[in-house]
Amino acid sequence: MDLTADFFSLFDLPRRFALELAELDRRYRDLQAEVHPDRFAAAGDAEKRLSMQWATQANEAYRTLKKPLERAKYLLHLAGHDVQADKNTAMPAEFLMEQMEWREAVADARAGGDHHELEQLLERLNADLTAHYGELAALIDELADWPKAAEAVRRLMFMERLLTEIEDALAALEE
Repeated sequence: MDLTADFFSLFDLPRRFALELAELDRRYRDLQAEVHPDRFAAAGDAEKRLSMQWATQANEAYRTLKKPLERAKYLLHLAGHDVQADKNTAMPAEFLMEQMEWREAVADARAGGDHHELEQLLERLNADLTAHYGELAALIDELADWPKAAEAVRRLMFMERLLTEIEDALAALEE
């Protein structure tokens, strides 16, 4: 095993956005069973350190590949394309207006204690996210259109933050 291998190679998975998460889970468990520090309790210090490095690498790789947005960012990184989330905040006016409308709807529903409306917003947003992630998969896996994929990732970052806001609002109402 090579600690410098990319996360896909670490799990012997194809370098693609579309992953079978069940297969990722299985390969993660198999790798952890091999490298978990508990297996090296009686080993020397060097072997223990190496085991800890492997387990840490496996955990980081798994967390990255498990989440679609993080997986997309990682694939862009591997392809040499920075998402430029900090530098490139320009978004089409239509998208920004839509985001403002979403946030206003969430704020209104939260302020009004409207659990049902928040649930509907969550359902709509999840449907939008599914569609956008499908488009992102095509941009990465089929077209290798890295600039458009980076733009799609920046949009999805906005949408994922909105998802967190809705989930937080629902949690606050349930308390």
